[in-house]
Amino acid sequence: MSTSLLYHGFGIQGYQYVRTIYRAGKIIFFIKPAPFSLRCPVCDSKRIKRRGTKIRMFRTLPIGSKPVFIQLPIQRVQCLCCNAIRQVKIHFAKWRRTYTHAFERYALSLSKHMTILDVANHLGVSWDLIKEIQKHYLAKKYKSPRLKHVTRIAIDEISIGKGHRYLTVVLDLKSGAVIFVGDGKGVDSLKPFFKRLRYSKAEIKAVAIDMSPSYIAAVLENLPESTIVFDHFHVIKLYNDKLSELRRAIHREAEGPLQKKVLKGTRWLLLKNSYNLNDQKNERERLEEALSLNKPLATAYYLKEDLRQVWIQGCKSDAKIILTDWIKKAQSTGIAMLQKFAKTLAAHTFGILNYYDYRISTGPLEGTNNKIKTLQRQAYGYRDMEFFKLKIHGLHEAKYALVG
Repeated sequence: MSTSLLYHGFGIQGYQYVRTIYRAGKIIFFIKPAPFSLRCPVCDSKRIKRRGTKIRMFRTLPIGSKPVFIQLPIQRVQCLCCNAIRQVKIHFAKWRRTYTHAFERYALSLSKHMTILDVANHLGVSWDLIKEIQKHYLAKKYKSPRLKHVTRIAIDEISIGKGHRYLTVVLDLKSGAVIFVGDGKGVDSLKPFFKRLRYSKAEIKAVAIDMSPSYIAAVLENLPESTIVFDHFHVIKLYNDKLSELRRAIHREAEGPLQKKVLKGTRWLLLKNSYNLNDQKNERERLEEALSLNKPLATAYYLKEDLRQVWIQGCKSDAKIILTDWIKKAQSTGIAMLQKFAKTLAAHTFGILNYYDYRISTGPLEGTNNKIKTLQRQAYGYRDMEFFKLKIHGLHEAKYALVG
């Protein structure tokens, strides 16, 4: 084996080949530093004295199915210039690592197509070693993402387990990358993000959020120049939740088994868009029958369809007219649920209409949240929360089917 093969095959340069042994199914290459290559690791001086060696083994790229190791006597030197006593630097492996740069790159390339367990089994190493390699790579690439050129963001929280455990996620809507993951939810979870944002001097023009008072207060306090856009999907979802509560209340108060039977099972029909109703399953007829038996339910349903019109207008002024008209209609119905919801919309009109200034939503972030749940489910949970957060940061570049 030549010294050239050490470089071209394993990325090892500045060392000389000594010999090869085959032991217990392993291939071990013995190498030594090239003459006159030793330098002080502190000041890079060549004026040194040798102070003994320490034998170390490094795992490198396998040959076929055979694991390959590099054995090197690492020289300890005393510098005559700075008087430091240190081990010389190893150029083909990181400090205190048991594997070479080439092995690390190979494991990372396999991780794009295989799970951690599959990579570990393929290379004949522990799961923890592959996880360590991934964690160091993700930390180097994603731990402190650049925020200077971020202009539009979305903020939302996601539940990650029982006991009200949450993470707050911030997404760059331009690149689709997660730029922050905070513990918990609310204002306190976003403080580290806003601190980094100030240091980066980023100019955030628009923020997509739901109508959470804590998020509104946090954005107004830390990003007073940015435009708040309330996500229209959250608005419709909130209305659908209220509509479901109204249906349940009407079902409880329904007189006679006939009315109860008609109302039973209509929840998903009420929440569906009218154009998604399946005529083959008589969904439209069942819905109309339920609405005909109860006027408040019919009023709430048709107002739901009218509410969607707010976000499909040609301009902001037309949308404002429709939203104002909707609020007046809801307030005049005499239905407590609709009156309360109308009051909520009236207090958040500015953020709803800002959609026409910046047509953004938390939709992309909802998609990312679904990937996070899949990531967690595939891995059966994460004990290392820092690793989990780094995985979330790298989701936009990960293979969806094999992210665990």
